[in-house]
Amino acid sequence: MNKKFLLGLDIGSSSVKASYIDAITGELIASANSPETEMKIESSKSGWAEQHPETWWHHTVEAVKKITSKVNVSTFEVLGIGISYQMHGLVLVDADQKVLYPSIIWCDSRAVETGNKAFKELGEEFCLEHFLNSPANFTASKLRWVKENLPDIYSRTYKFMLPGDYIAMKLTGRITTTISGLSEGIFWNFKNERIANEVLHYYKIHENLIPDIVPNFGDQGVVNKKAADELGLKHGIPVAYRAGDQPNNALSLNVLNPGEIAATAGTSGVIYGVDNKNIFDPQNRVNTFAHVNYTKSKHNVGVLLCINGTGIQYSWIKQQLFENKYSYNEMNTFASAVSPGSQGLMCFPFGNGAERVLTNKRIDAHFSGIDFNLHKKEHVINAAQEGIVFTFRYGLEVMKSMNMKFNVVRAGNSNLFQSPVFRKAFVNTCNVALELYNTDGSQGAARGAGIGTGLFSEVAAFKGLKLVEELLPDPELVNQYDSVYKKWEEILRSKLNVN
Repeated sequence: MNKKFLLGLDIGSSSVKASYIDAITGELIASANSPETEMKIESSKSGWAEQHPETWWHHTVEAVKKITSKVNVSTFEVLGIGISYQMHGLVLVDADQKVLYPSIIWCDSRAVETGNKAFKELGEEFCLEHFLNSPANFTASKLRWVKENLPDIYSRTYKFMLPGDYIAMKLTGRITTTISGLSEGIFWNFKNERIANEVLHYYKIHENLIPDIVPNFGDQGVVNKKAADELGLKHGIPVAYRAGDQPNNALSLNVLNPGEIAATAGTSGVIYGVDNKNIFDPQNRVNTFAHVNYTKSKHNVGVLLCINGTGIQYSWIKQQLFENKYSYNEMNTFASAVSPGSQGLMCFPFGNGAERVLTNKRIDAHFSGIDFNLHKKEHVINAAQEGIVFTFRYGLEVMKSMNMKFNVVRAGNSNLFQSPVFRKAFVNTCNVALELYNTDGSQGAARGAGIGTGLFSEVAAFKGLKLVEELLPDPELVNQYDSVYKKWEEILRSKLNVN
């Protein structure tokens, strides 16, 4: 029997992950990563971060070959391909689709001053009302940096792209982008529902460098023979979905409507909430982008808050304080022996640079209230997890100040969300229901392809999504955690000199 699959690709800065899901049942068939170790990020100068796009393509090919080798059926057909990708990167190609310069990726900070200057000179209020963001260190500012510092490269540029646009080009031979992708680069004017000509004019970037726009879901071309031969697939497969990693993570968790929140707690932590209005934070503590189901008639946007010091803090404690003597499971067990509040020990997980949610201030990570006669390793671990949770709540409070409403938070059953202590603290500190699912970005991209090809409706796309656990707030614990959080917040505000 000929099985029918959908292929999802997740192009990260660490690795490429590919997944097949069953096009009928939505069940995961196989997944694979390439490389086994992390892809290298080149940094020839302080603050720079580059990767070569051909490296992404190489590992895309390898990951697809790996999952194909895992499929235990005699014949199968791939009905559609979806792409998730690391956001905010810049890829430059000439008229022959040759890469002109390594990609300046999301964590590269060379264009910070360029974007900050544009924010002031274009007008902060104007930028927030029209683009819902500052130009900041996003793709448009990186392109301006190239124009100023690498004029020969800029003069040879035929089109600029985001990382996912590049992978779509390698698959189909077409150079295209999406409104969602343009918005993450600060190339989209939400107020006027068009290309952000004001940014282009200010940066002296010609509009003809922008690729043709295609929908997030729908016709983005078909796999050509060259790409098919490399991948070991048939040519003619439609590429039918594309989105940045955070909007796609929300899709993978079925977060598509106002009131729904997607959360992740990996190396960094992210809260991504959906609203149907052009909203922004006047203090620019969060970013707003077009969500995967944004259209000119349906203004669904994703409000993204990033917390730099999440899993990286927990990993630092494991490696540096405890010298890798304990596994994460053992650490979680230690933490479970401690009551909420860690007997006065509080942690502030801000040791991974300036935090946007703190208006780009850097206060560094630290513990407060240490009692040498009372506190032990279990208190340190519990306080560290609580500090991360309290930062999530702090971010949710920012979103509430923007008049966002929440009715559910969904997360993948991975990283810190695998800790019972973290889950309990999260649900009761934030006073929200939490749903945990077994999914990831590549599965989300495959489901997006199912929607884009018309095989799935939005509802049917998630029939293979498995709910692992649902947690509800306990009123007694809500009061306990609320009391501790307010003490934590008071200390944080004193550090920030905020009343």
